[in-house]
Amino acid sequence: MSNASALLVIDVQNDFCEGGALAVQDGSKVVAPINQLMRGFETIAFSQDWHPKDHQSFASQHENMQPYDVVEMPYGPQVLWPEHCVQGSNGAQFHNALHTERAHMIIRKGFRAPIDSYSAFSENDHTTVTGLDGYLKSRNITSVTLCGLALDFCVNYTALDARKLGYQVTVETKACRAIDLNGSLEAAMSAMKNAGVILN
Repeated sequence: MSNASALLVIDVQNDFCEGGALAVQDGSKVVAPINQLMRGFETIAFSQDWHPKDHQSFASQHENMQPYDVVEMPYGPQVLWPEHCVQGSNGAQFHNALHTERAHMIIRKGFRAPIDSYSAFSENDHTTVTGLDGYLKSRNITSVTLCGLALDFCVNYTALDARKLGYQVTVETKACRAIDLNGSLEAAMSAMKNAGVILN
């Protein structure tokens, strides 16, 4: 793997794995292939969902709303989620079998209560940046490979942002799992393909 390439490991956290608050089916099955993938990269960044308890993407913060309902936020439509990845909770921790010591940088996202953040590059307003792009550019990275959870939300949004920022993007689908909410997986795969993302 060239020095110009980085691996982005997206949200491999307890709440997205079996038994978690927002469990993705077979979520923990991404851990072994990701640990394997990390051997091939010199630059590795992790993203970590890191929500305050009163985050506005939680259904519990909206009267008469249920998880997976959609509300209109100032930045556009927002799926309401079960409370998950609350700062400092066990659910917010990385899966214990993930080789976290290999991460050179950890980007925490979704820590501002009024706005959700699917992408590891920017929040859902598409203007508030996380700093990941600056970090990668300072390392002269031109291509990124993505893996993690969930394929149709945070991996998808990160991949699309990376393309907009000019990176070559590959998604290792075998090292991802999806939520697949109302056809979200098919829509995400199609959006990534149309944006020029390589889907392995």
